[in-house]
Amino acid sequence: MKVLQVSAECYPAAKAGGLGDVVGALPKYLSAAGVPTGVIIPKYRLKWINEHQFHTIYKGAVRLHNYYVPFTIQQESTNALGFPFFVADIPGKFDRAGIYADPGGYNYGDDVERYLSFQQAVLQWILNSPGRPALLHCHDHHTGLIPFMVKHCPAYKALSWMPTVFTIHNGNYHGAFGWDRMYLLPFFEAEARGLLDWSNHINPLATAVKCTWRVTTVSPSYLKEIQQSSGGMESLLQHEQHKSLGIINGIDFQIWDPATDSYLPVTLQEDIGAFKKANKQVLAQHFQLDPDRPLISFIGRLVREKGADLIPDLIRRVMHSDANLAFAVLGTGEPGLESVMRQLSQQYPGRFNAALEYNEGLAHLMYAGSDFLFMPSRVEPCGLNQMYAMRYGAIPIVRSVGGLRDSVPDIGAPNSTGRGIRFDQFNLDDGNLALYRAVQLYHNRPIFEQIRERIMQLDFSWERSVGAYIEIYKEMGI
Repeated sequence: MKVLQVSAECYPAAKAGGLGDVVGALPKYLSAAGVPTGVIIPKYRLKWINEHQFHTIYKGAVRLHNYYVPFTIQQESTNALGFPFFVADIPGKFDRAGIYADPGGYNYGDDVERYLSFQQAVLQWILNSPGRPALLHCHDHHTGLIPFMVKHCPAYKALSWMPTVFTIHNGNYHGAFGWDRMYLLPFFEAEARGLLDWSNHINPLATAVKCTWRVTTVSPSYLKEIQQSSGGMESLLQHEQHKSLGIINGIDFQIWDPATDSYLPVTLQEDIGAFKKANKQVLAQHFQLDPDRPLISFIGRLVREKGADLIPDLIRRVMHSDANLAFAVLGTGEPGLESVMRQLSQQYPGRFNAALEYNEGLAHLMYAGSDFLFMPSRVEPCGLNQMYAMRYGAIPIVRSVGGLRDSVPDIGAPNSTGRGIRFDQFNLDDGNLALYRAVQLYHNRPIFEQIRERIMQLDFSWERSVGAYIEIYKEMGI
C-alpha cells in the first residue's frame, strides 16, 4: 500500500460518528483510483471486530515512562472491507466494549496513555515492516502526535522522510493534557518542545497542525470557521493556512443506494413518488405517526453540538401553531435531552415520537420515508446526513454552518440550484420559520416533487472528493 490511514474509527469495524464513515470509505475509492490504501485502528472489543478473523503480523512493546506495553499488529484475514485493514491489539488499553466511552456513557479516563501507546505501536510496526507505506494520513487528535514523533523522536527518526497529511474532522476536540504528564511521551529532541505546546498544554491537535506536511478539513467552510473559532487555536490555523485545504466528504454510494438498500422495505424502481410513499407508510407505522402530514426527521446524537437542544422548545411551538406536521427523532445522547424526548412523545402522540437508540437500519428507513431531514447544528464540519437524505429524497432543513452551507443551497437561490431550506441563527424564530417553509413547500406539490427529484440525482460520491486528496498526495511525491 502507498498510503496508510491512521484513525480511532473505521466503519463498519468501529464507528462513533462521521470520522468512522470517512475512514471506512476513503480507502476504497483511493484504491480504486490507483492509490493503494490501508487503514489501522485500535482493536476494540466491538461486535464487528469480534466476528471477524485476524492474524498477527507483528509483535512489539512500547514504553510509557517506566513500564512497557506489549502489543500486536493484526490484519483482517478475509479482506472484508476491500482494502488492507489492520488493528493494534493493546491489552489493557483498548480491549473494551466502547470506543471513547463505556456502555454506560462514561468516558474512559486514561485516553492519554491509550492514544500514546497506539500511535507508538503504529510507528514501531512501520519502522520494522518491509512493506512501508509511502505516506501517513492521520485523522483527528487521537493520531496528532505522529507527525511530531517521526520528525523529533530519535526512536522513529528513520521515518522522518515520510510525508504526513493530517485531517481535522472536529476541531473542538484537541486531546490536550498537562505538561506534568510529559514523562509518558517517548524521548524527543529538547529543542522541539515548543512544537508540543499550545496554551501551556501538550496539545496533539495543535502539534499536528504545526508538524504535518499538509492539513485538510472536511469542508471548505469548516476550514474558514475554525480559523475564527477553534477553542483557542485560531491564530495557529490562520498562520498555517498556506498548507491547509478544505475538501468536502463524499458518501459511499455502494452502501447508500436506494435502489439496492437491503434495509428498506421498498427499494427505488422507476417511480420516486411510489418509493417515498411506501417507505413513509412503514416509517409512520413504526413511529405511530400520521402519514398524511409532512414528516420531518432528526437523526443524530442528542447533544448541543448537533443542535438537539433546540428541538424540544421548537416542537412545543410548532405543535401549537397551524403547521400540521409530524416529527421523528432517532439518536442517543445527553440524559436530560433523552428524558425530554420521551415526555414529548407522550405529550404529542401521533405527531412526535423518538427512538432513543443507535439503529443503522432504522436510519436508512428514515431517510427513505421522511419528507424532510432537520439538522440545526451549532457545528457541522462536513455533515453526511444531509447527503444521505438527498440521495434518498428527503429534503434537508439545515443551519448555515460548515459543510451544510457548502452542500445545501437554499431553495430560494437563483437558477434553480436550491437543494433545501437553510436558516442562519440558532434560535426558535429562525428554526420555526424553517419548519414553516418546509410545510408550505410540502403542500406545493409540483415544486416539492421537482426539488426531490433534483436532489436525488446529485453526485455526492467519493470519486468526486478523492481527486483532491490524490492531488495532495502527488505534491508529496506519491
